[in-house]
Amino acid sequence: MDLHNSQNVHKCIAEGIGTFWLTFAGCGSAVIAAAFPDVGIGLLGVSLAFGLSVLTMAYAIGHISGCHLNPAVTVGLAAGGRFPKQDIAPYIIAQVIGAIVASAALYAIASGAPSFDITKGFAANGYGAHSPGQYSLISCFIAEVVLTMMFLFIIMGATHGKAPVGFAPIAIGLGLTLIHLVGIPVTNTSVNPARSTGPALFAGGWAMAQLWLFWIAPLIGGILGGMLYRWLSEEPSAQVTGIAPASPAE
Repeated sequence: MDLHNSQNVHKCIAEGIGTFWLTFAGCGSAVIAAAFPDVGIGLLGVSLAFGLSVLTMAYAIGHISGCHLNPAVTVGLAAGGRFPKQDIAPYIIAQVIGAIVASAALYAIASGAPSFDITKGFAANGYGAHSPGQYSLISCFIAEVVLTMMFLFIIMGATHGKAPVGFAPIAIGLGLTLIHLVGIPVTNTSVNPARSTGPALFAGGWAMAQLWLFWIAPLIGGILGGMLYRWLSEEPSAQVTGIAPASPAE
């Protein structure tokens, strides 16, 4: 990616903003609202928050950057032949920066409550003793690979040229909601290395020590999902990179 090209810079900025929103809204719902006395939103609410964050951003920036918001999505789309490999690194850097800035903003807000306790995990992902359901490393690895693989399968299909026009954000957002409904008890649901990195930096300790899993497993799952859909639907379709506005007629 040529970052001297203003359109490419705009794509990376859009990815940063979109990943900020996903991390801030999704993790924020878990940190601030999930267990709020009497009216907490719980597992279902947090799952919806993550899905809605992607749905809203897909409509907002899908036409600018393709709205990946996730290194595993970017790598998976490239493996599926729907994203240029030379653009992977700039997208991932932008996504990770967006997630870190979101986590900083969330920390600044959440730490203002007298009951705030960073040792509770700050929506970080974990396995073993740090899995919400105490699931083993192997169970968490398999869950993250399978859930990310299916997420890429949904994205590849929903954004295919022959899919119903305009409905991709809904399918993708609801897909991520389903993923969280299954995955929160297992790993607190990552399927997104950027989303995992931001909170882990602030939680520190065990969260940073276990972060490796939430890079490796989603990236493997993303590649498998992209390759599987590419094999299943050999007909090529447009790359998920955003659409440049048409030049005005001379």
